[in-house]
Amino acid sequence: MKKILLNDLLRFNEEELWNIRVKMNVHDGTTNPLDDYKTNPDYINTGWFLFHKKRRYFRIGQIAICLLKIDYDRWLLTTIKRITKYLDVENGVGYEAEELEEYTQLYGRVVIKYHNTAMRMVRKFEYVMNDYEVIEILPVAYDGDDFPGYDNVRLSYYQLETIIKRQRSTWIAALQNQKAVYLITDKATGKLYVGSATAQDKMLLQRWSDYVANGHGGNTELKSIVKEKGFDYVKKNFQYSILENYNARMDDDYIKKRERWWKYTLCTKQWGYNDNY
Repeated sequence: MKKILLNDLLRFNEEELWNIRVKMNVHDGTTNPLDDYKTNPDYINTGWFLFHKKRRYFRIGQIAICLLKIDYDRWLLTTIKRITKYLDVENGVGYEAEELEEYTQLYGRVVIKYHNTAMRMVRKFEYVMNDYEVIEILPVAYDGDDFPGYDNVRLSYYQLETIIKRQRSTWIAALQNQKAVYLITDKATGKLYVGSATAQDKMLLQRWSDYVANGHGGNTELKSIVKEKGFDYVKKNFQYSILENYNARMDDDYIKKRERWWKYTLCTKQWGYNDNY
């Protein structure tokens, strides 16, 4: 079966190809653009897309295709823009650009397969276009990984915030009718907090939404952290995971017993952020 290539969708003609470059966004050793995209897709198409540390890769009037690495050989088309202006940017080179609206329906939905063997992350499109194979067109714009199962939940504050604020469907469906015993980890100190979500708390989704809203969810020790170190400390350092999950029919008293068991087991009153058993 003949491969479907990216330009089969974009349909740039031979006269246009010489004026098109591709910007491939990958982990820079410090920050993963995929994490930024899950939180704020627009930032990838501005901050990552239109900034280079060393040299000027685009000319005024040139078309720039933006790809974001999802995993080993899979890339997501996030935008296509035409460069309109050079910008003075501290410690690098910047641009202004206008998005090509005729391709809007493809942004965040087209997944291509490409094995990049070069060190350069900016390439002439005509040199690589025959290697950009379209392997999937998503029904809606990519908004992050699907729910991985209750045993595999480990979220930063920003990941949790994104799930809740963008109402990512598989996550919302998995969390909204579940009771649970959960764990919050302060990655800066190693201290732990064990909590529970019951019918009284309106299930796990609501409980975790409370943490997104204010950082402490009404818990005494966590309130002290926010007051002392600020909400930004929570956003930077807190991690959320599930110890045990139960369906909505499970008795709340049993879940509270399991919460106490985990508090004793992990010593979260002596060495963590729980103020009681």
